[in-house]
Amino acid sequence: MKEAKGWRLGSMGDIKILPGSRHRPPLKRPIWIILTVSFVSLLLLCAYLYPPNGDVACYVFSSKGCKVLGNWLPPAPKREFTDDEIISRVVVRDILNMPTVQSKNPKIAFMFLTPGSLPFEKLWDMFFRGHEGRFSVYVHASKEKPVHESRYFLNREIRSSTVQWGAFNMVDAERRLLAYALKDSDNEHFVLLSDSCVPMHNFDYVYNYLMHANMSFVDCFVDPGPHGNGRYSVRMLPEVEEKDFRKGSQWFTMKRQHALIVMADSLYYSRFRDYCKPGLDGKNCIADEHYFPTFFSLIDPGGIANWSVTHVDWSERKWHPKSYRTQDVTYELLRNIMTIDQKTHITSNDKGDELLQPCLWNGIRRPCFLFARKFYPETLDKLVTLLNF
Repeated sequence: MKEAKGWRLGSMGDIKILPGSRHRPPLKRPIWIILTVSFVSLLLLCAYLYPPNGDVACYVFSSKGCKVLGNWLPPAPKREFTDDEIISRVVVRDILNMPTVQSKNPKIAFMFLTPGSLPFEKLWDMFFRGHEGRFSVYVHASKEKPVHESRYFLNREIRSSTVQWGAFNMVDAERRLLAYALKDSDNEHFVLLSDSCVPMHNFDYVYNYLMHANMSFVDCFVDPGPHGNGRYSVRMLPEVEEKDFRKGSQWFTMKRQHALIVMADSLYYSRFRDYCKPGLDGKNCIADEHYFPTFFSLIDPGGIANWSVTHVDWSERKWHPKSYRTQDVTYELLRNIMTIDQKTHITSNDKGDELLQPCLWNGIRRPCFLFARKFYPETLDKLVTLLNF
C-alpha cells in the first residue's frame, strides 16, 4: 500500500504535524449533533424492531451490511444426537484414532462378488503371478460353486448366501467378504470386485497406488434426482436426514480402519436394511448404491476420495452400465480408461447434470482407475493380448 504524501511509518520524529488554528470558537450546541444523535437512535430502533436478517433491516443497512451482520449471528443449533448415534460415533472415533499397526507383510485383499465361476481367472492369474505374499483372494459365490483354473483362487470361497440385484442382501455379501478378509491381520487394504471386473494396470502399480494412499476409495455424491434423493425415506429420521443422503458405485476399496468401522456399524446398517429396499413407499431404493456413501459421508467424509477406482461407463444412461463386447475392446479403449484423471457423476434429474471431480491422490492429480467393468467373457483372449501383464 502506497504511503500518503508527506507521511511515512517510522519513529515519532518522522511524523509531520498538521497546522491548526490557535484559537477555538466558543462552545455551542450545533444542530448537526442533534440530527446525528437522532439518526443513530433511529437506526438502533430499526435494528431492534427488525433483526438484521429481516428484509426491512437489509434495506436500512444495505444488502452488504445485512450480509455482514448476518454472519455475526450465532449458527443455528445442530440437533441433539440420539443415544444410538452417540454410541456409534464414540466407537467410530476410537477406531479412527487407534494407532495403525504396521504389518511386516502388508497385503491387499481382493474380494470377488460373483454368482459362480470367474470368467477372467486367466487374466487375474497373470496379474497376481510373481507377487505371492502381497495379496489375498476371497470369493463370494452366491449361486453355484465356482470351477477354478488358477491356483490363486483354489479353496478361496467363503461361506456365501443368495444375492439379488437391488436387494439388501448385496450389502450383507459385501460385509461378509470384509469380515472374512479382516481375519487376516496382514490385509491392510480391501478391494471389492465383480465377475466382470478386470485390472487395468500391473500388480506393482495397483499395490503402490492403494497401499500408499491416505484415503479409502468410496464413491459418494449428491444426486437430487429420482434415483438419488428421490429414493430417500423419512423413516430413516432422525439418524439419516435427506440432506445427508448420498449415492455412489458399490465397487469400493477401503483401508483397514474403515473396514473395521463397517463391521462395527449397526445403527446406519439397520436404517438402510429396514428402509432402503425396492418397493418400500413406492420407491426403488438400491441399498448397495446408498449405504456406504451415506455412512462414510456422515462419519468420516474427509477419509474417502468420493470416487471409485473401478471404471464403469454410464454414458448410455440406462439401468445398467455399458457392457463391452470383443469388437469394443481395443488398445484405444484401454488406454483411454487408464488415463482418465477426472471422475464424472451423472445425476438422475431431468437435465442429467454431469458433476466433474478431479481425481486427487494424496493431493496430486493422477489417473482415476485401476480396474474396469463390465466385460463379457468373450473378451478374455483379447484382454490377455492387449494387457500382457
